[in-house]
Amino acid sequence: MRILVMNPNTTASMTDSIRATATAAAAPGTEIIATEPLWGPESIEGHFEGCLSAVAVLDRLATLDTSFDALVMAGFGEPGREGAQELLDVPVLDITESAAQMAMMLGHAYGVVTTLDRAVPQIQDRLLTAGLLQRCAAVRGTGLGVLELEEDPERSVAVIIETAREAVRAGAEVICLGCGGMAGLREKVAAALAVPVVDGVAAAVKFAEAVVGLRLATSKGRSFAPPRPKAIGSWPLSTHLRPSQGRAQGAARNTEFSAQTSDI
Repeated sequence: MRILVMNPNTTASMTDSIRATATAAAAPGTEIIATEPLWGPESIEGHFEGCLSAVAVLDRLATLDTSFDALVMAGFGEPGREGAQELLDVPVLDITESAAQMAMMLGHAYGVVTTLDRAVPQIQDRLLTAGLLQRCAAVRGTGLGVLELEEDPERSVAVIIETAREAVRAGAEVICLGCGGMAGLREKVAAALAVPVVDGVAAAVKFAEAVVGLRLATSKGRSFAPPRPKAIGSWPLSTHLRPSQGRAQGAARNTEFSAQTSDI
């Protein structure tokens, strides 16, 4: 089984952390492939950057020259998952819903600890759309920027713990780490708390293994039917950012995709 884990930003060091967390969670025999878009924001801290990232991720997926059995999208509260579900014929899981679903199996109410306060409404909206907000006791921002998480990991852990305790006081019985950039911090945070801590990357990998193992995939019956064939100017952009060989391969894959959708 091969699981593709997509970091939605272009910071390679964050992709490395996400890859390490995903690999540690994966069962023997599961291969983790981690990557990021070829263009887009270095971190995502708002709707503007989130929308840019969603397009960049879909662009990357449309030209990726490798096969995989499931996709894990490692952005917390970010848009774009529904587009990936239309584009691909393999299961697509995101860390927001996976973390919340896992947390609800472990306690009556859960809390989310994220980065900047401005991310809180975005996460709340995502949980509401997914039908998961009712059992969320709190979403709290640490005040840390996404890139700050890597600058001083010890300080980041301390601030996350302090913020998690606020969520626990608000009624959370389980804490979800609300940023892909927090991958790898779960054990240190959990050691200081009296409640379970869920890492969304790890949770999504385990759910992906389960879905693939059950031979299930996204329904194409209605909401996530493949995109209708039509002209899209300069799509996909990634074909123009690769070496000549990569452009040829990407163009071939895009032509194949267009032909497949034309038959639907």
